[in-house]
Amino acid sequence: MKEKIILTLLISLFVSCMAKGQESSDGLYLTLGQAQDYAISNNKTVLSARLDVEASRAALWETISNALPSIEGSGTFNDNLKMMTTLLPGEFFGQPGEKIPVTFGTKFNTGLTVQASMLLFNAPLYIGIETTKLASKLSEQNLVKTELDIKESVSAAYFLILVSEESLRILDENLAGLNEILKSTRAMYEVGMAESTDVDQMASNLTMMENSRSSLLRNIELDYNLLRFQLGVPSDTEITLTETLESLIEEINIESVLSQDFDLHAHVDYQLIEGQEQVSELALKSQKASALPTLAGFYNYGTNGMGDKVGDQRWFQNSMVGVQLSIPVFASGQRYAKIKKARIELEKARTTKELVSDQLLMQEKQLRFDLVNANLQFINQRENIEVSKRVYESMENKYKQGMASSLELTQSNNQYLQAENNYISSLMSLLQTKVALDKLLNNL
Repeated sequence: MKEKIILTLLISLFVSCMAKGQESSDGLYLTLGQAQDYAISNNKTVLSARLDVEASRAALWETISNALPSIEGSGTFNDNLKMMTTLLPGEFFGQPGEKIPVTFGTKFNTGLTVQASMLLFNAPLYIGIETTKLASKLSEQNLVKTELDIKESVSAAYFLILVSEESLRILDENLAGLNEILKSTRAMYEVGMAESTDVDQMASNLTMMENSRSSLLRNIELDYNLLRFQLGVPSDTEITLTETLESLIEEINIESVLSQDFDLHAHVDYQLIEGQEQVSELALKSQKASALPTLAGFYNYGTNGMGDKVGDQRWFQNSMVGVQLSIPVFASGQRYAKIKKARIELEKARTTKELVSDQLLMQEKQLRFDLVNANLQFINQRENIEVSKRVYESMENKYKQGMASSLELTQSNNQYLQAENNYISSLMSLLQTKVALDKLLNNL
């Protein structure tokens, strides 16, 4: 039994690590999916969106509480340091024609009151509760949108690092080849088979390539900093990407993505704008409901103590129950203006929803076209790079045999590097377009 428990704990730990990525003293080791999950848990923008959801839920209960009964208690204690005196006609005391000063009250007065109240009918409040519920739902949808945006941003940063590191690998291979050619050219120059200009040309090409490599290294560090920012980790965190460009490309199934239908109503942007339309509808109802009466009920119970000594007071109870009706009668046209403004805002919201709908449908068609085009470009550039490589290797052999000039070799090398760059660019375009379409189709 003990062994089974230990085995279960180990399996749970393994599954947790697979979901969150491997984290050790050396840093983070992340697949693309793990990087996205890590960002969802730690990115500051996502955390802020989650707090917005919690705040909207608190606001909902705050609004609902206005429709629930409330009880208030109060107490007073008065010490009449000098009680009020008034003059009464002398006829009350058998002294006609005189004004007799009389003091009323007691030195100490104490009062305790408890009042319960509740709104029995208030149309704007009930509509306000529905509006707050809708606002809470919108905050949850905004959290979903934020998470999708972060996943897309993490993917872009992940791809950019892999592409940059692939470019660095190609550049290092080219540098190694140029160094060998430079050594051969110097040896040929020493025996009179090459000119000094050939040596200078090769040395210049090598220097330019080394400068490009230094610039690329700085860009790679910037790319890692961007990914660290998206993940929400400190700037000195070491990150190792465990996926390769080849593995990511192999996972792409163009036919499967293109065959998937686009559900406009399931897209978070459409849901958000649809929610804004509903908010505008409720705002119009609320303005119209402001012309309805408000009815509230209350119950009051109190006790009052009076006496000339604090510890010797006479107490008397009182209670009251009642309702209060408030009827709007005349608002000098203000209510009409507010209703008209709310109706205009509703029309604007409906127009915006139609606009967003058209934009999303157009975006779907464009992304499908872009994905097909990006895939064709990727295939063509992959084939082109093989041709350029063979041409360069042939020119290199001719140069070593003295059948080609250093200028021809340089041009061939530049064409090969350009083919490599075009291939890398097409690969990046394919990955980014695939992620953009996945986001539109809710596949992220």
